[in-house]
Amino acid sequence: MKFVMSYSCGKDSTLALHKMIELGHEPVALITMVNEDSDRAFFHGADLKMIKAYSEALGIPVLITKSSGEHYHLAMEKSLKEAVLLGAEAACFGDIDIEGNRAWSEERCSNAGLPAVFPLWHKDRAENVCELVGLGYKCLIKSINNTLLPEELLGKIIDAEVIGTMKNCGIDICGENGEYHTLVVDGPVFHKPLEFSTGQILKFGDFSVIEVNV
Repeated sequence: MKFVMSYSCGKDSTLALHKMIELGHEPVALITMVNEDSDRAFFHGADLKMIKAYSEALGIPVLITKSSGEHYHLAMEKSLKEAVLLGAEAACFGDIDIEGNRAWSEERCSNAGLPAVFPLWHKDRAENVCELVGLGYKCLIKSINNTLLPEELLGKIIDAEVIGTMKNCGIDICGENGEYHTLVVDGPVFHKPLEFSTGQILKFGDFSVIEVNV
């Protein structure tokens, strides 16, 4: 089956992409939603240059989908319809267990004439993180809620030590409640690693972000 992947550049969408490819399905495109006011991906903050670098590293065309937020749903539907023209027979999402997010995605797909697929649905959150690490994915911590996690985690690749720190802090190590966000920079579905460098740490109230450049 050919599919389009809703891709944030983070760990959950990467694991969902991995599972679809592992099952023999073919990705025809990525959809990455971009805040048109900042020209950065919603939630994970990849800029346009980085998003294009992801497309090259993964070997999958990307539909960069800009929205101010108010018309986010319509922008998504437009790109889903573009994916149909590229041969997509389904759309894939990395949602795990938040019912409202799934319902929203299913409605967008229904309006675009595509079935929605959720490879991670109701999988154990912690097991997802451990599976990613075990598969060899390099998940860089891009942002944290600094009321919940120490700043020294910024820029680190998730490994057993980092997971231990998260457990000691008492958070959901999958970060589903916004405790942290990642950028995946290498792993089995990558044709080549994402070449990057990290810069200064920026603070925005309760959240801190490390600059990541390609």
